[in-house]
Amino acid sequence: MQSAMKILIAPDSFKGCLPAREVAAVLGAAVRERCPDWEVVELPLADGGEGTLDVLVAALRGEIRTAQVSDPLGRPVRARFGLAGGTAIVEVAEACGLQLLRPEERDPLRATTRGVGELLLAARAAGATHFLVGLGGTATCDGGSGMLQVQGLREALKDCKIELLSDVENPLVGPTGAARVFAPQKGASPEAVALLERRLEAQADALCALAGRDVRRLPGAGAAGGLGAAFLACFDAVCVPGIDRVLAAVGFADRLAGADLVVTGEGRSDSQTLQGKVPYGVLRHAGSVPVVLLSGRIADRDALAAAGFARLVQASPDDLPTAAAIQAKTAAENLRRSILSIIP
Repeated sequence: MQSAMKILIAPDSFKGCLPAREVAAVLGAAVRERCPDWEVVELPLADGGEGTLDVLVAALRGEIRTAQVSDPLGRPVRARFGLAGGTAIVEVAEACGLQLLRPEERDPLRATTRGVGELLLAARAAGATHFLVGLGGTATCDGGSGMLQVQGLREALKDCKIELLSDVENPLVGPTGAARVFAPQKGASPEAVALLERRLEAQADALCALAGRDVRRLPGAGAAGGLGAAFLACFDAVCVPGIDRVLAAVGFADRLAGADLVVTGEGRSDSQTLQGKVPYGVLRHAGSVPVVLLSGRIADRDALAAAGFARLVQASPDDLPTAAAIQAKTAAENLRRSILSIIP
């Protein structure tokens, strides 16, 4: 066994399986059991998508509030937001996320972002003047039209600072826009995608008329089914890489100091990981400290290795069906086994 080391465990959530906090806890417990004299630092992360609310509320020492809002189909639902002084942390998926719908209900032609506007109003009423808005995991593709229908929203937020946290830079429309890239993941057929593209073009025109700004080609405008476009046009919001903002908030540089090894990961890693996801953000900010990528599934290994990860470790055996792999107990055991395989 090696002499005492410091290991920083900084994972994203394993989507649909374990939140980042539990992933870090499982890995940390395994390391401590094997190497009780090691310093183990658990630092759960997010990039603007799933888990951002919990990570930032903890980092900013805030509290969770709830409000009744409309879900993607207009039904009442309790949605969470964070409040830390005058800063609100809002995950738009709390109001319009895919997780709020059964698979057979998913239809971006019908889904609305109205609940996002209602959630923002609730946070503003609670005293927020600065908003950290996580864009990701939505069931919608309405370009923010539903959000903007909430009465009084623009007036309420006119003097507020809004930061959009996202891991994508897609424009609103076009080949890499919200409809063509993301709508199929939300249940849209090819015919629906074509209709959604036309709707987003019309929404871009409407936003330009409303706010005097053409945002259809701006990076990040296509995030969260085009919600980014509405925020950019009407609220003078700024897009920031979600992982960079989260790393700053959690004090990553301070937690990294003196570390001999960093372990990061997510549910599935592939070439998309290198486009703003948590593991790549950790790698970019880790400096000379070696970073191990430990994820549930790993594809595009050559690209990930070339990016600079010291080692790639897949937690789930190749022959284990995904349905079994994402069971919490199975995933935790696979994580435990995998982290122990990299410790001398």
